[in-house]
Amino acid sequence: MIKTFSIRIPEYHVRKKPDAKAIGLKLDEIIKREFMSRRLAIRCISSQEHKRKSISDLVRIVKRLGTDRYDSCRVGDRYGNREDKCIDFFALDFKVSPKSRMLEKFIEPFYSWPISVNQKPIRLDLAILYERSKVKRVVHTYDGQRKKRDGFVFKDQNNKPEAIVGIIKIL
Repeated sequence: MIKTFSIRIPEYHVRKKPDAKAIGLKLDEIIKREFMSRRLAIRCISSQEHKRKSISDLVRIVKRLGTDRYDSCRVGDRYGNREDKCIDFFALDFKVSPKSRMLEKFIEPFYSWPISVNQKPIRLDLAILYERSKVKRVVHTYDGQRKKRDGFVFKDQNNKPEAIVGIIKIL
């Protein structure tokens, strides 16, 4: 069963640069309380990048499909890479410990990177927590870039939702 959590963080918005460390620590508390000592692949997404989809819509999609890749025609959703490797999703890999600092590693780049390419900053709405033993890392490269270690595929392609252990809704 996929555990679903909700947390209200009213100070988290992107009108100005968010305090990634403080916000990340609040989110990390949930992960540490529920998943201490486990190895997780964590994927964060924003409803802002999914036109006409609410946070609740995305949770239903992710629980049904195991990922937010519901539309093969959606721009930016195909994960092309130089080697043409299959990638089911991008995430960061963590061993959950009392000293782990996980979610701040998403909050800051989702704010800063879009600004660097003249786009609006992105506020995260969901953190999807995958059991690391149920997904496999895909090392890949994009043109002109170093090897990336953030691609993953499901070990059981016929039961992708089984890899999810939790979803955190950031309200």
